[in-house]
Amino acid sequence: MADEDTSLIETNSTVLEDIEDDSSIEDAGISNVVDYIYGKYQLAKDYRKTDEQRWLKAYTNYRGLYGQDVQFTEAEKSRIFIKVTKTKTLAAYGQVVDVLFAGQKFPLSIEPTKIPEGVTENVSFDPNKPEQLKETENPYGNREDEGLPAGATLTSLELGPLEEKLEGMPIEEGVGKTPTAATFSPAMVAAKKMEKKIMDQLEESNASKHLRSTAFEMALFGTGIIKGPFATNKEYPNWEEDGSYTPTIKVMPQINHVSIWNMYPDPDANNMDEAQYIVERHKLSRTQLRALKTRPFFRNKVIDECISMGESYTKESWEDDLADYEIQHSIERFQVLEYWGIIDKDLVDIKDLDIPEELEDADQLQANVWICNDKVIRLVLNPFKPVRIPYMAVPYELNPYSFFGVGIAENMDDTQTLMNGFMRMAVDNAVLSGNLIVEVDETNLVPGQDLSLYPGKVFRRQGGAPGQAIFGTKFPNVSNENMQLFDKARQLSDESTGFPSFAHGQTGVTGTGRTASGISMLMNAAAGAVKSVIKNVDDYLLRPLGQGFFQFNMQFDFDPALRGDLEVKARGVESLMANEVRSQRLMQFLGIASNPALAPFAKFNYVIAEIAKSLGLDPEKVTNSMEEAAIQAELLKQFQATQPQQPQQVPAGMNPQDTAGTGGGTIGTGQAPAPQEQGFTGNAQPQGPQGTPSEAQAPAEQPPSMATLQ
Repeated sequence: MADEDTSLIETNSTVLEDIEDDSSIEDAGISNVVDYIYGKYQLAKDYRKTDEQRWLKAYTNYRGLYGQDVQFTEAEKSRIFIKVTKTKTLAAYGQVVDVLFAGQKFPLSIEPTKIPEGVTENVSFDPNKPEQLKETENPYGNREDEGLPAGATLTSLELGPLEEKLEGMPIEEGVGKTPTAATFSPAMVAAKKMEKKIMDQLEESNASKHLRSTAFEMALFGTGIIKGPFATNKEYPNWEEDGSYTPTIKVMPQINHVSIWNMYPDPDANNMDEAQYIVERHKLSRTQLRALKTRPFFRNKVIDECISMGESYTKESWEDDLADYEIQHSIERFQVLEYWGIIDKDLVDIKDLDIPEELEDADQLQANVWICNDKVIRLVLNPFKPVRIPYMAVPYELNPYSFFGVGIAENMDDTQTLMNGFMRMAVDNAVLSGNLIVEVDETNLVPGQDLSLYPGKVFRRQGGAPGQAIFGTKFPNVSNENMQLFDKARQLSDESTGFPSFAHGQTGVTGTGRTASGISMLMNAAAGAVKSVIKNVDDYLLRPLGQGFFQFNMQFDFDPALRGDLEVKARGVESLMANEVRSQRLMQFLGIASNPALAPFAKFNYVIAEIAKSLGLDPEKVTNSMEEAAIQAELLKQFQATQPQQPQQVPAGMNPQDTAGTGGGTIGTGQAPAPQEQGFTGNAQPQGPQGTPSEAQAPAEQPPSMATLQ
């Protein structure tokens, strides 16, 4: 990262830099830091061993492998593994991913607080108000002008992002009190600008890939880890006309997925809010270690010295169980420890590290330290304001007495073992009962014969030998009983995980699930268990992630349009609701709110935007904001005013004075003439001399109908 880019982010950070030619001289003052961090790392490593055993069991069940604790006898020929754990884990993973990425946008929103500070909540402007249409020299109105209350001037109203647009307009604070008044919400505009910026940053940083990895480990092991946001350089390709490559470098916040195996939290903490430190273990190649020199505040000379010392990676006991290579395989990598947390001030109070004045009296500091080959390659004070450890740990199922949660695989560990056992017994019994066991009395047979069996086989007997020479024994088949126990264990796995089999594609559903309404009812009941998981995603991932991006932009982005008293809202549980159900409820509410007596109590702009979301449409593209709606209504009003008024014409045969409701029509009145009666159109009409009906044969005058008399 270039110096000019990082100066914005860590200008005030306390940094340990390369000053002396010999790095060992300056490291002498911070050797205590290395020992301190290694001590914390070893403490967290020892405390985590029990959790590692749980994760290994979950991993082997997911892969369909038997661990070292499972031993088979010679009689157990079948060693099959039924991968129901994999099916359940992928179903839970898919459920979490659907919540995160199924909608039009990430389930995260920024909204003003109930009583926003630093920006006005609502202001209004009425173009038809006479006192606001007066032409005055002062754009804010004269003293005798009653359009603005006392003190309500543009300088006193904090308009935030709307300050330039509303400059010179005689506006009032609060919601408009007349039908023609246009209401503007500076607080909401600032919130939506911040939300749009965060969504763009999540997309630019390829957050979906890291969040998917986190969701998978969350479902499998019970905990997912996200790190960030951090400022990184993103390269945008650009070629000049002569073909030269001149990329554009832009500083962007980015998040990273951290594997649960490389995470060593404070053993005395039950969640990230209680953690005093976090140690992350990196496995870096020479190229990756050299690449750290391009990042801010890494000590280049010390990194070169670490590389010259050679690779120092030490495999952990669980790494051979996770990998598919041989145990003797060595890893040519560097082990780098990244520490975030508190350190005693005495450990870093050296001449090359200037402590800020506000922290001179502090006993401990929040720092970020990188160590490789027992050398400090980076040491800075925590640059984030307010100070926070930039890690988020989200549990699948919350364990209130442990930092790490419980996943799908652990919940169904016993039922998976039962299913494997019953299936092996069923297969072994089916093989045994499907083959005939043959007993042969060789004294009754001619010696030297081949005793192999095949269709049409002929055995030669001894002459005069009494009794039967060959006997067949068939064992009873009890595989059906074993399969019934297998099905029962599978049902127990549905209950232990909260994921019924029909939710991830099981066929042959009977009972209530045979009808559409029945399966819908079952799916709604199953969604109850999922809501607790999605609530954990909201509380431990989405909200902290949104707050991290919000604080990053407020601290390092000086755009005044983003300023405001805003708060982060996680919408994971809301996105879990089916769009069809949500759309129906919104349309039902819209019908109720259309009542003129109830319309003033409804926020139609929000309802319309939510309907667009439930239909899979982008509300920013298909709906107008309040100010845009006011402008659109005014344009429509002006357009209708310019159209010439057409006089209303009365249709032919209609009497405007008729109040009987018949419209002056005579359809269906009187009696139709029968054949041979006068007026029947089928009668022959005699022709006169000129080819017209004669006067004598002309139809007689019809009596007036009832409609005519009326």
